[in-house]
Amino acid sequence: MAVDRHHIENFLYREARLMDENAYDDWLALWADEALYWVPANDDDIDPQRHVSIVYEDKTRLEDRIARLKSGAAYAQDPKSRLRRVIANIEIEEGDNGEVTVYSNFNLTELRRSQQRTFAGRTIHKLRPHDASFQITYKKVLLVNNDEVISNMTFLI
Repeated sequence: MAVDRHHIENFLYREARLMDENAYDDWLALWADEALYWVPANDDDIDPQRHVSIVYEDKTRLEDRIARLKSGAAYAQDPKSRLRRVIANIEIEEGDNGEVTVYSNFNLTELRRSQQRTFAGRTIHKLRPHDASFQITYKKVLLVNNDEVISNMTFLI
């Protein structure tokens, strides 16, 4: 598959919509079996094997997270957060075999129990061609405030 900016942007927008709408199974289907999802804490480039992360999960752990969110037992998401995010400043680097690394910025607004919070950051996706689209093999979310106290981030970021 040739690198098509429009195709890659639409993939990112679709992922954002799936997260915002709590379409958990559809979101999980975007991930490759060997995927890694990482949201560092306290610094953007810590060693996640030696330091705490907000999220550091492989595909199996992502499946566990989704099962918990769907079970009704995730009390921190009862009621569910209302989410909307904007994706911008998309940069694409071509790799081997059609793989791409995509850098983007985001603003995410969450509303829950009459409290509105805003999160901002940069996301690094590594995408591999799959059928007529892509699969996520790696996603790193660099929150602007990852060195601050962040409470109840039990939704998908």
